[in-house]
Amino acid sequence: MWQQALIVSVIVTGSVSAWKMTVSPVVTVSRGEDAILNCSFTHKQKNYSGNITVKWLARDPYTEPFFQCSVKNDSMEGGNDCSGSGLKFSLDGDPRRGQLSLLIRKVQLTDNGTFFCRVELEGRSDYLKRKIDLYVAVKPQIQSLSVVEMACGSDSITRSLRCDVEGHPLPKVVWLSVTRRLLDVKHHTSETSPYSLTTCIPYQQEEEVVSCRAESRLGEAERTYPTTNVLMISLAVCGVIVLLLVLLSTGLTIYCLKARNPPPQDSEPPADQELQMVYSVLSFSRGNLVQQSEEPGVIYSTSVHH
Repeated sequence: MWQQALIVSVIVTGSVSAWKMTVSPVVTVSRGEDAILNCSFTHKQKNYSGNITVKWLARDPYTEPFFQCSVKNDSMEGGNDCSGSGLKFSLDGDPRRGQLSLLIRKVQLTDNGTFFCRVELEGRSDYLKRKIDLYVAVKPQIQSLSVVEMACGSDSITRSLRCDVEGHPLPKVVWLSVTRRLLDVKHHTSETSPYSLTTCIPYQQEEEVVSCRAESRLGEAERTYPTTNVLMISLAVCGVIVLLLVLLSTGLTIYCLKARNPPPQDSEPPADQELQMVYSVLSFSRGNLVQQSEEPGVIYSTSVHH
């Protein structure tokens, strides 16, 4: 947790005794962290055993306190009802030791503003009260970036790209092209709260890549439309389509080439077909030469004259 504080002291002189309060006029803390609004007091009233009442007020010094507790100053032993674990507001210390600091857990932008530390001593008509400003710092954040079907400001184009930004201090917004150059386009900006704003530009081409960037002394944030996921999905789909077209074109080309140039008929018998040998036996009969083949059912006869 980082905080910036400037300690000042104020002395109030009374008829019975002098007492003083020391506060940190400005406390700066980041959102989500714990903040301690430093406040302490001292008094010279000897043997004081009355109640010490601590009150913390917000925004208006005359409003009802949002936090209040009392501790009897008769002993330094034992606990007190001013400190509590897990509570949004509690004291960071013991009023019997002059410790009045307020602990605010996990501060939010709604906690930003002015607080007042007040202490009262039983039996005294006067009191001490001093102001502390709590500054909740928030780095720039882009809440949303989307296309809306409405005009941007007074522009006649009814389609806009809107960027919603948050930050404290309120950031500055710039629009960038895909080449990282500032867009030379009229944009309209309006504050929706002390910590957020909305800005828009005319947007006609869905495929145009545009970035919204928010800047402040605490840092910067940026978002691109279309988003990276949309771009990756689009590229992946396009890649699949191109691959299918290439495969289809290649298949058609091969088919056409085969149809135009059929392979030549091979006169030789297939390699896996075996040649069958035919044997014949020559025998002589009277007046005839008989040739008998070993192939079943085949008989050749030839006449021979002697």
